[in-house]
Amino acid sequence: MFMTMMRNQSKSIMIKVIIGLIAVVFIFWGVSAIRERPGSKIAYVNGDLISGLEYDAAYREMLDALQKQYKDYWSDNLIEVFQIKQRALDRLVDKRLISQEAGKLGLKITDKEIEETILSYPAFQINGEFDEGRYRSLLSYNRMDPSDFESGIRLELLGDKINHFIKSFFPLTDEEVLSYYTYQKEKISIAFVSFKPEDFREKMEVKEEEKKEYFKENQERYRVPEKIKISYLTFAPSNFLSQINVTEKEIVDYYELNQEKYTTPEQVKARHILLKVAADASATEDEKIKEKALEVLKKIKEGGDFISLAEKYSQDTSASKGGDLGFFTRGQMVKPFEEAAFLLKSGEVSEPVRTKFGWHLIKVEDKKSASVKALTDVRDEIEAKIKGVIAQDLAHERALDSLDQMPYSINVSTYADQLGLKAEETDYFVRGGPIPGIGNDEKLTKSIASLEEGEMSEVIQYNENSYIIQIADVKQSYIPEMIEVKEKLDKDFEEYLSLLAAKNTAERYLEELRNGADWSEFISNKGLKVEETRFFSREETTPKIGHAPELSEAVFSLSPEKRYPDKVFEVNNKIYIVKWLDNEGIDKEVFDKEKQAFKQRLIMAKERRIFDAWLQSIKRKAEIKIVTPL
Repeated sequence: MFMTMMRNQSKSIMIKVIIGLIAVVFIFWGVSAIRERPGSKIAYVNGDLISGLEYDAAYREMLDALQKQYKDYWSDNLIEVFQIKQRALDRLVDKRLISQEAGKLGLKITDKEIEETILSYPAFQINGEFDEGRYRSLLSYNRMDPSDFESGIRLELLGDKINHFIKSFFPLTDEEVLSYYTYQKEKISIAFVSFKPEDFREKMEVKEEEKKEYFKENQERYRVPEKIKISYLTFAPSNFLSQINVTEKEIVDYYELNQEKYTTPEQVKARHILLKVAADASATEDEKIKEKALEVLKKIKEGGDFISLAEKYSQDTSASKGGDLGFFTRGQMVKPFEEAAFLLKSGEVSEPVRTKFGWHLIKVEDKKSASVKALTDVRDEIEAKIKGVIAQDLAHERALDSLDQMPYSINVSTYADQLGLKAEETDYFVRGGPIPGIGNDEKLTKSIASLEEGEMSEVIQYNENSYIIQIADVKQSYIPEMIEVKEKLDKDFEEYLSLLAAKNTAERYLEELRNGADWSEFISNKGLKVEETRFFSREETTPKIGHAPELSEAVFSLSPEKRYPDKVFEVNNKIYIVKWLDNEGIDKEVFDKEKQAFKQRLIMAKERRIFDAWLQSIKRKAEIKIVTPL
């Protein structure tokens, strides 16, 4: 009842004063408790204390970020799911270690560096200038004191200095760049023979004892996952629409405040002829293409049909439609094209217009002026919109009231009867999976999955409705008896035996090939079908085979001296024998063009790896003593 009263009266000045006094009491009581309780010492890192106040701030920062992300789906059980307590401590330990190592290396951050960093933060600027009011209000909104924020900046800058210091010992050479680029971009082509399990099915013999052994070794594949059943109350906005009366003033105000929703912008209907210009074209080449555009324009001025000329000369996909682009508004086309099109009158053709694509000739066929729908035309739509928003708020408030008044440890169905409502109950479904009758939103399912049996959710808003959800029952995960999964087990075991037979045959064949059998003759004698791939790189999936990292890595180690790998490969329930055919080096000209961008990506990746490895190294050597277990 207290929570309901506070919500309903939250606009009252007196209530705001009361809330303020309560907040002050809690703040001072909380700080005092942290200082006094033994838990105010959380851990020591090489003798440096991590205090309860520091930990509480780090924990609250992570918690706030997740609560903002999950919003109406938030449940306190997610604290454990996301391991926020441990992650907050880990972050503080890392910060301590970085700070300590910076001290050992003689690295410091001056007040001037911190000031310059804060002054340059775009979030704290108005019209390109630092604004102290925005700085303090943003920190206040995020529950941060300026001194704490500045300490965080100091640590961030220290981390950057350490990063620069470490990477100075590991410069990236041109040889490394070329080597890694070659690794990524070199190409290979292979021949392969595939063996399908179904071709071996008639030859296999199913033995019951072997099937039992197979089930025993693979029983986790047949595990029945944990399932839950939920009971829930739905508070739908549609049930509150009859209670709402929208005034004419509210409709007019909404219309005036949302004019852009009812405005149809100026539109142009046009055709064009595009003569493309390559991105790296010289000025001479560009001029030649422009001259060609002028020749086409001359044909149009002499009476040529624009549609026919577009079909003949345009290099755009719209050529088959006579260059037709239909109606478009401002912002839909590249700027030079848009400016030219909107300046033309209906029926006019432009001079050649240059864009990043090339040279265009534009013909405007029709124009529509901007217009605003009259209030009388959209009145019913606005009224329905306002009603919908208010009804959604009323449904949510009713759900909050119902949850506030709900007795502790009551069954949702029982409580629904007391309220004169009807609770709904789902069938059993996999915990963390789609919720029958409600939805499959990832945050929603994760929030519900974090609840225990009998536990109640907070009010959850999803697809306009508000819900109170309770875990009605839980069926624990278990390994079924063989008889329970007989049909699936029989099918799986047959596929396993077939695949094993295919693999055994392929391995025998590969052994013969590796021992010197002639490929063409061997293939012919065995009646096998050979396929070949195009050239492909490590970055691509293996053509005609699919995603096969192990196979891909193996074939790139092959050469004219070693044409066959040491083993056969299973990919997508098929067995493959592969043979090296040819390789293709990198394109040196392309490498020279891409070198700098590629080098920057490589530097960033290398720096991250080095810094992470360095941090883990000093963490292993550090003396970390947990005083208050989390």
